[in-house]
Amino acid sequence: MTDPAPKRSRLWALIPLVAFLALAALSWSMLGRDQDALPSALIEKRVPQTDLASLRPGEPRLTTELLNRPGVKLVNIWASWCGPCRVEHPELMKLQAMGVEIDSINYKDDRDAALGFLQDLGDPFANVGADTTGRAGIEWGVYGVPETFVIDGQGRIVHKHVGPIQNQDLERRILPALREAGWTPPEG
Repeated sequence: MTDPAPKRSRLWALIPLVAFLALAALSWSMLGRDQDALPSALIEKRVPQTDLASLRPGEPRLTTELLNRPGVKLVNIWASWCGPCRVEHPELMKLQAMGVEIDSINYKDDRDAALGFLQDLGDPFANVGADTTGRAGIEWGVYGVPETFVIDGQGRIVHKHVGPIQNQDLERRILPALREAGWTPPEG
């Protein structure tokens, strides 16, 4: 009769190798992945029903009606606790300086921390709804923060950007999507 212990120990020794190979294969498959590859059932549909209290005291609620007003706009979903949101924030400030209207949904955040984030980094947002429960994030089909939606002048979602806007995203994805939706930079 042979002792099964050496066989078992060899099998246990293979587990880290198998785990490493599986992780390597997953990483390899994600390299070069297009951020737009994550599907959104909302593309070409009207903005979801939204009714959120403003993050800023005394300002109007962020509502579907507000998001459906004429004009191309962005809706950015962010949080103060989100590291990638800090990375993308300078790009949002650039967009706002270019005349792009940006509304936002502050996702599952502490009000004081979120207001401090905007005070420290600048506030590019025309309107900010506070999604304290995460329900609006579900309605918008959010995978995680940050995410940015391009909304056309009829209140339809025409583009979704998952993750932070960084590097070449502004020139390669966001500005072309805005132009395609009918946005033109203000003159002057």
